[in-house]
Amino acid sequence: MKKAFRTLFIILFFWLALGIYFTNRLMYMKKKDEDFILKRETEAGRVDPKALKTLPRRHIDIQSPFGYSIKAVLAEPYQTNRYVIIAHGVTETKVNSIKYANLFLERGFNTLIYDHRRHGESGGKTTSFGHYEKFDLKAVVDWLKNEKGDDILLGIHGESMGAATLLLYAGLLEDGADFYIADCPFSDFKQQLAHVIKKDFKIKPGLLLPLGDLFLRLRDKYSIQHVSPISAIENIKHPVLFIHSRKDDFILPSMTKELFEHKKGPKMLYIAEKGKHAQSFNENRADYERVVDEFLETYVNRLHQVNTD
Repeated sequence: MKKAFRTLFIILFFWLALGIYFTNRLMYMKKKDEDFILKRETEAGRVDPKALKTLPRRHIDIQSPFGYSIKAVLAEPYQTNRYVIIAHGVTETKVNSIKYANLFLERGFNTLIYDHRRHGESGGKTTSFGHYEKFDLKAVVDWLKNEKGDDILLGIHGESMGAATLLLYAGLLEDGADFYIADCPFSDFKQQLAHVIKKDFKIKPGLLLPLGDLFLRLRDKYSIQHVSPISAIENIKHPVLFIHSRKDDFILPSMTKELFEHKKGPKMLYIAEKGKHAQSFNENRADYERVVDEFLETYVNRLHQVNTD
């Protein structure tokens, strides 16, 4: 009897420890140091510290609906109503968004970059891969529209988790921007975790996913199943440009292709030939910019011109 009880205790302790470990990996994923990101982006020529100092910009605190401050930077060199919000990926900060901000600044947009919850200078205790982040994105959109007016021409660009976040925001909360660019999003968090578990943990996802979901519900009050851009994509009416690297083995390009196929209405798809995860811009810059220009000309600039004529 004692032996059976001891065995049961060991089994329960093992699954308890595994559940805590797995959800810790999700909720408290190790982030990159901001100085490391700045050094990386500067050395690669994607950030020019001297240009940043002369760029008209201001630092902003935006209140999250969850009680913490979202740290953002609004760059406004132009007298225009054209704005783009940029959402970075997991483990990164708004510094990684500067290269995308520059892309849109060169095209006459003012830009707003911000730190996701638990990243950079923003508050928040956990990362939820888009579940809570989508509400923070709505707070950022609401702040910008309250500040600049509801009639602004607004785009949202997101990379990786930032891309999934903007799709969840647009598909579940409000289709509140005029266009979206989703760079390497996952289509479904459960499927993405299954892929990562098989790749990194070398065990069957069917054993770990239900346990992880249970612990996530208990610890962070949401379910893995709640984070599913593919379930929301058909609600997005405004144009979406989907981008992914063909060689991405972290979030598979098939996920973006699936999202593209399910999106109704105006859309474009660009599969970059070079680079792995979140490297489409870095490794294919000329093609990336060409596709963005084509997307803007097709779905944004012409529409804006018609609406203002």
